[in-house]
Amino acid sequence: MNSADIAAARAVRRRATPTIAGALGAALMAGLLGACGEAPRLDACAWMKRPVDTAGRTVVLVDGSTSVSGSAGARDYAHSIGALLTSVVERKDTVSVGSFSGDSAQITWIAKDRSADWVKDNHNEINQKERKQQAVSCLTDLVDKAGRAVPRSGGSNVLAALTAGASSLEGAAGRRSLVVLTDGLSTTGCADLRAAAFRDKSEIKAITRVCAARDETPSLTGVHLTLAGLGQPATGQPAPTAAQRTWLSNLWRALCGAGKKAAPGTSCTLAPTAIGTAERSKPRKKPPQDPAVRYAQDRPETYELPGAALFDTNSSTVRPQAMPLLNDVAVSARTTPGSRVVVSGYVDPRGRPDNNHRLSQARADAVKDVLTGLGVQRVTAHGRGLPTGCAKPDHTAGGRMTAEDKLQCDRRVDIEITRK
Repeated sequence: MNSADIAAARAVRRRATPTIAGALGAALMAGLLGACGEAPRLDACAWMKRPVDTAGRTVVLVDGSTSVSGSAGARDYAHSIGALLTSVVERKDTVSVGSFSGDSAQITWIAKDRSADWVKDNHNEINQKERKQQAVSCLTDLVDKAGRAVPRSGGSNVLAALTAGASSLEGAAGRRSLVVLTDGLSTTGCADLRAAAFRDKSEIKAITRVCAARDETPSLTGVHLTLAGLGQPATGQPAPTAAQRTWLSNLWRALCGAGKKAAPGTSCTLAPTAIGTAERSKPRKKPPQDPAVRYAQDRPETYELPGAALFDTNSSTVRPQAMPLLNDVAVSARTTPGSRVVVSGYVDPRGRPDNNHRLSQARADAVKDVLTGLGVQRVTAHGRGLPTGCAKPDHTAGGRMTAEDKLQCDRRVDIEITRK
């Protein structure tokens, strides 16, 4: 090779060197960007995993039962409790998030001891504001993940979840907070509501007594409890009326001791939070079977009206003084979806046997006419004659009935309102 050829070859190598270097640089960058061609994503929540000795702790537990997860549209707790999560972040609490299911409230922990202290080792005001927003977003994602978790077993015991949540806060210094996201429909334990009537205070008192006797009422001393989502089941699940939702709220106020004088650092709050819905993809693992609470839809609501309040002796004409009472019943019937109303008339044994059925039927017909005139539809009336039994009134001493009590209970009219 002559000198001219050697010079030409060197020039070619000099021109090729930047090209090769560029190719190597591009290959190196591609390797850094990942095998799939995507830039590696930074974990915006990584700073929350660093242990921080904060003063307050919060545990968030999400009900995983079918009544809130449903199949048509699950309750979206994560994106409905922004105000609650913002309060947690404002306090800079250390937070744990889990879901619960089963008769003994088996907790599936999604995250433990995440620090929401957006000030620690962060003295820049702009960065603090960004971290505060990140903390709310990260906690929202964790609650959403808890809401998507497949239950470990069927059923739901909300009281057991309160006990488990309070236990996980033991030993924590400073404020201890427990947030439980649930529709409040326990299907196991002392507060099993599958057969509940959802009607009166006496049933609430009975449930609280049974729970106390079984030692299933949680010890919440020193815990700030917040319940959110009560009476708000998933789309497609049995839904309560407004009155039944109020009853359910009153039940949980009683069970968490909201009406009693609480010890210092103790509170029970029923958050009036409207929980939205969200579509859920079908889980790869089939969830366990979960019993349903049907809000006593198949059981009638019965009003036992004493005859003396409705009629004069041996009369089937409704007294004017009885109209406010019957108007209340009519409103209840009209506001019960698809209701059917059955009026049953009874008489006491002082009348002639041949007149008992006629008078009881006439009284039932008279009450039916009043209810129909007040806008109630689908009303039937039956004269039952003499009653076969009478419940003991609550006001009688020791449950014993006087002769007058018995007569008043015998000569009564029962009005049953049954939902569709």
